[in-house]
Amino acid sequence: MTAVVIDNPSESRFELHEDGKLAGFAEYHAFKDEIAFLHTEIGKQYGGRGLAGQLIGAALDTAEERHLRVLPYCPFVRRYISKHPRYTDLVPQDDRARFGL
Repeated sequence: MTAVVIDNPSESRFELHEDGKLAGFAEYHAFKDEIAFLHTEIGKQYGGRGLAGQLIGAALDTAEERHLRVLPYCPFVRRYISKHPRYTDLVPQDDRARFGL
């Protein structure tokens, strides 16, 4: 099975597709040089396989490539950043305490 993550700006979300089917998404709000992650969801039939981590890792890599500051309002994104500290620098220094980072 092949998982692919794409940015779908018309829906304001990163989407994870597995074998051509939408398996999950991470909703965001983008403004100027910031991207606020609001909600992450993986379909029940796709759960427990690490797909949410693949989705968020790819979304954060894209934010980094685009030089965007990340505001992790979504609890899953916050936990992911906590477990993968290389992404902490994407969160503005002044906002890290607010997000527990």
